Amino acid sequence: MAQRVFITGGTGFVGKAVIRALQAHGFTVRCLVRPGSEADLKGFEGIDRVPGDVLRPRGLEASIEGCGALIHLVGIIREHPGRGVTFERCHSVATANMVKAAEAAEVRRFLQMSALGTRPDAPSRYHRTKWEAEETVRKSRLEWTIFRPSVIYGIGDGFVSMLARLIKWLPAAPVIGDGTYRLQPVPVDHVAEGFARALLRPDTKGHIYEVGGPRAYAFTEILDLIGKALGKTRVRKVYHPIHLIRPLVRLLEPLSFFPLSSDQLTMLQEDNVCDPAPFFRAFDLAPVEFPRGLERMFGR
Repeated sequence: MAQRVFITGGTGFVGKAVIRALQAHGFTVRCLVRPGSEADLKGFEGIDRVPGDVLRPRGLEASIEGCGALIHLVGIIREHPGRGVTFERCHSVATANMVKAAEAAEVRRFLQMSALGTRPDAPSRYHRTKWEAEETVRKSRLEWTIFRPSVIYGIGDGFVSMLARLIKWLPAAPVIGDGTYRLQPVPVDHVAEGFARALLRPDTKGHIYEVGGPRAYAFTEILDLIGKALGKTRVRKVYHPIHLIRPLVRLLEPLSFFPLSSDQLTMLQEDNVCDPAPFFRAFDLAPVEFPRGLERMFGR
């Protein structure tokens, strides 16, 4: 009988890719779905859907029973405090709830989605709460593996797809600061394969994997590469000094439609890069260069 895997965050961009990877490797999937999010898994066959919320732990243990592993993907990049959507709740508290539920349900294997740049003294609350979540996992009785990806891209993502829209529709793409801060984009299918293959490889227990593409790119380079993949010979850019943008962000970030928060602005000021070789070796994955990944994404 195929091992059943419990997954949180399965309705999201990465979650859907992880579900597909798990099914391709012969696992059966049980997905925690918040009421009202059922339509996000339309088209996925052969998975169990159980109602629940990582912030309301009552009843989670019963939903998890019978599963051989738990994959916890829930996380946010932007807070909405008025709705109770904060980094502390969605990272620290949610992870503590899922670790406790997994232990109570006697699920031994636990895979955690974290983020590159996570550390206790990080300048951003996003990274500090991701660290708190990691600490909860590391201190548990579970057999854990933690993944720290850089920017994840693919069809339907919130990064490359957003930049592509800006490049298509605006006369010039906005760049905050000088645009030299570096990122290491990684395809979503590589991240998903890492999660699926970790369940098949006992030697990955107790390890943290930093996940990125084979090369780091300055933000301005990323804009140019996306433009090239879209068939543009040149991407015009307009630069916005951080010291002028910061007060505007503080003023407008409470508005849900405003695309940037103070915490995101803080994260933009540091590189988001790593040595991904241990990840690729551990999971027998061949790195995909970012330009090639963009060609696949945009079908060129």
